[in-house]
Amino acid sequence: MKILMFGRGVISSTYGWAFERAGHEVEFYVRPGRSVVYGPAIDVDIVDARKRPWGQRFLESWPVRYREVLEPNHDFDLIVLSVAHHRLAEAATFLAPRVGNATVLIFGNVWAEPLSAITSLPPEQVAWGFPGTGGGFGTDGVLRTAIIPFVTFGTFGQPPTERERAVRDVFRGAGFRITEQADFRGWLWMHFVFDAGIHAQGLRLGSLSELVGKRKELREALLTSRELLPILTARGVDLGRHRGAVIGLNGPTWLTALVVSWLIVHVPLARRSLEAHSDPSAEEPRVICVDTLAEAHRRGVKAPRLEAAASYFGSLVGEA
Repeated sequence: MKILMFGRGVISSTYGWAFERAGHEVEFYVRPGRSVVYGPAIDVDIVDARKRPWGQRFLESWPVRYREVLEPNHDFDLIVLSVAHHRLAEAATFLAPRVGNATVLIFGNVWAEPLSAITSLPPEQVAWGFPGTGGGFGTDGVLRTAIIPFVTFGTFGQPPTERERAVRDVFRGAGFRITEQADFRGWLWMHFVFDAGIHAQGLRLGSLSELVGKRKELREALLTSRELLPILTARGVDLGRHRGAVIGLNGPTWLTALVVSWLIVHVPLARRSLEAHSDPSAEEPRVICVDTLAEAHRRGVKAPRLEAAASYFGSLVGEA
């Protein structure tokens, strides 16, 4: 299959690497002039757990192909669109006249109404998923990431279409295991408030990498996410359909934080995924917190913990 990764971010680069190793033809779409800046290869330090539970490490310089122009008559079968949530509508608008016959996989956080965020794209050509990997580019330009063998896909109450099933098959063929969410809208928003809780603590400390071994801060992250659940209820999410996720918040958070902290410290994959998020100037964690708190204000939901962290992620005015 011919696959276009939209941008050269962490998720695009990590899954692009995995797809190419599975035999697919992979290219990256980047803004004009960026090919020269990026250079002809991506240096990777990847721990891949698709075949071994504790992971297999790959250190290599991976030659990649870029394109800076995307014509409507291209022959890509799949376009993987993984951008920050506040860039999604803009990216979808850009792709709309250039989508051709490709399926577009929306692959990341969404905080808006999902279908409203991509109104410019033909809905019958869109699939929805969420990555399981985590990592980042270091100051030396090296991509350090851990590939978790699970990927989440979902729909909005209907069975997957033929195109959506084909996208799932691409991931299965590359060694990933698929989990399905029938209420993907609710699942995405649930994940978003989890992110807001943990990013609020990461921003307090400087970056997510500083959370390693910090049981008290992890518990505070859980409590922050717990106080945000009423936002989801106000948005019409049936939390009963997401009991597995809610248990971790409504149960004894000291115990959950203890278990999570132990896993991060002692499980190399979990630790690497967190440690790689070491950039204190990263934009997305800040915007996630800004947009979540803004929604709490709009819905009249009290969020004292997130409010208390606001000095670490900035003003609500004009930031998102």
